[in-house]
Amino acid sequence: MRLNTFNKPLSFLLLFLTTQIAFSFTGVKAQTPVASASRPKSICPTELKSAVDVLINRPQFSRMRWGVLAKSLSSAQTLYSRDAEKYFTPASNAKLLTTAAALQQLGANFRIRTSVYQDSDGVLRVVGRGDPSLKNAHLTELAKQLRKLGISQVQQLIADDSYFQGESINPSWQWEDVQAYYGAPVNSLILNENAAVLSLLPQTIGQPLRLRWTEPTEAYRWQIENNSVTTQTDTPGSVEVSRDLKGPILRIQGQLAVNSQPDITAIAVFDPIENFLRHFRQSLAREGISVTKMFSGIGAKNVQEIAAVESPPLSQLLVEINVNSNNLYAEALLKTLAIKQPPEKNQTTADAGLKVLKTTLTQMGIAPTSYVLVDGSGLSRKNLISPEALVQVLQVMAKSPQAEIFRASLPVAGVNGTLKNRFLNTTAVGIVQAKTGSMNGVISLSGYINSPQYDPLIFSIMVNQSEQPASVVRQAMDEIVVLLTQLHRC
Repeated sequence: MRLNTFNKPLSFLLLFLTTQIAFSFTGVKAQTPVASASRPKSICPTELKSAVDVLINRPQFSRMRWGVLAKSLSSAQTLYSRDAEKYFTPASNAKLLTTAAALQQLGANFRIRTSVYQDSDGVLRVVGRGDPSLKNAHLTELAKQLRKLGISQVQQLIADDSYFQGESINPSWQWEDVQAYYGAPVNSLILNENAAVLSLLPQTIGQPLRLRWTEPTEAYRWQIENNSVTTQTDTPGSVEVSRDLKGPILRIQGQLAVNSQPDITAIAVFDPIENFLRHFRQSLAREGISVTKMFSGIGAKNVQEIAAVESPPLSQLLVEINVNSNNLYAEALLKTLAIKQPPEKNQTTADAGLKVLKTTLTQMGIAPTSYVLVDGSGLSRKNLISPEALVQVLQVMAKSPQAEIFRASLPVAGVNGTLKNRFLNTTAVGIVQAKTGSMNGVISLSGYINSPQYDPLIFSIMVNQSEQPASVVRQAMDEIVVLLTQLHRC
């Protein structure tokens, strides 16, 4: 399995390569612009069905399943439908349901707080509540707050990771996904997205690739099995990095040409709590605060909070989830929903969050039988959603008080996020806002079209059981969207 930035979006990566504060990288390859010069710049609604059918019924698509629904947002008129009521694996289109429910339940200004309590003299307890945006810079801020209180020595530093109950990794995720940054564990004390970034650099011909960690202390945490090699100038290169599930063992295979650029990769950390404590201890040391002992545990209750940091508001967290398709943020938000209905006995926080999500969707008018969700990000292949359900969610949110915030969280065609390099040089640029989804055999795209010649539109296009390259399916999918942007009244 190749775990690098060019396969899946990783906003997290450039954090380490620049300031460790900002997230902007999406990792989506530039795609061949959808050919539109040969098409008319307008199409009548009565011509739409035959035009879309021609695209979908191509011979190379004969083995895959298509689900398509396009409607007018204002009148709810159906413009095109194919198997819209049937179940499809949604991939990251599932994030539309998670973010819609979170916005409805928590509100745009909701923030997630990380606190430090003084349980007794010399005993500090850090309580995490699942803030997915927590970075090294926040630990520095906490350390500065503690130093201002006159604290110079900590006898015991306790990491309280008990806010989220249950496994930190969804049991339905595939084993190869949980090694990667996009399948990182989601616990109560998340730091730097629970991922570690490394670069693989060519050396002299015949030598193994050199491994360089962005966070140098990571070098002491991993056992490396490096079976890579540096090859001659301009030879094709490919590197595979895998992580052992039983321990911090990293395996590297493949090759890079001697004149290649570094191959940048990110992996999920093996022990999130150890990772958090180690980094916090370093932040405290830089502020002149020593730590004698560190461990994980649940400390005393009802003690005074002496330091705290907060996440950005939910409105900004939604942008990271939908624009950059961040799985960890989505899963943290799903678990956060449990504050609206605390877990019952023996119920995990994730299950409690799913219950709140489903109740919210029902209140929005989304039929419970139109979807099956087992996580918040869409990484599980057990998720099932109909195009009809996705269109209904988009329609309800477009008419809700949170409409502007919700739509602002979606990528814009040819402009940003996972759509930055799609729809280039077409009529879709700037007027399509949509959520992408992708995994092996699955491609999805659902969103809004601010049509210049027609009513505003909502659509969902889902492809399952595809043996074609993702780029080929996206090309056809994008051509359908371009046709929708060219609708006009006839």
